[in-house]
Amino acid sequence: MRNKFDEQLEFLKTQLIQMGALCEEAIANATKALIEGDLELAKKAVAADGVIDQKEREIESLCLKLLLQQQPVARDLRQISSALKMITDMERIGDQAADISEITVLGNVKAATAETKHITEMAEATIKMVTDSIDAFVRQDLELARAVINYDDVVDELFNDVKRDMIKLISDDADNGEFAIDLMMIAKYFERIGDHATNIAEWVEFSITGRHINGVDK
Repeated sequence: MRNKFDEQLEFLKTQLIQMGALCEEAIANATKALIEGDLELAKKAVAADGVIDQKEREIESLCLKLLLQQQPVARDLRQISSALKMITDMERIGDQAADISEITVLGNVKAATAETKHITEMAEATIKMVTDSIDAFVRQDLELARAVINYDDVVDELFNDVKRDMIKLISDDADNGEFAIDLMMIAKYFERIGDHATNIAEWVEFSITGRHINGVDK
């Protein structure tokens, strides 16, 4: 019985890796579509949100089966409950990648400008956070989970860089106002993706230690 349960837990980890990969691809495609002004790729990134939603439902079903059909011990229970929390954040990441691409599709953002440099760096940073947070869960790596939490400061600082870029852009030419607003919205979505990756890492920490960031023992 325990061997079967362990196999199902490993399958759960595999499914989480797949969902994380879908999120990473969605972020990467949304960013590439933005930088290159590729409307077809942007539409593809928007459509990918539905695939991520479906994966969330599949993992949720798997977690509930594990809880109902098995009798997990405390550490197993923490892993399953953490997975349920994590997929909610991953689903939101998919939403925000789609939101970024929808702005690109509307056509107010110009392709490949100097003003997107820090946004590109935000995208790279958030992909790293998503990848590392999922890896931390699979490997039960507390140090890596905490590194992801700390790395959110990098994303926040890049967001501040974007704000400064947009202020300069508008001060140089007031006609850039609509463009700057769209870029600020995109940067805000990337900041939120970083926040969700941080949430995932915090649940990884809980799955290992039994303590969440709020300090409550479970």
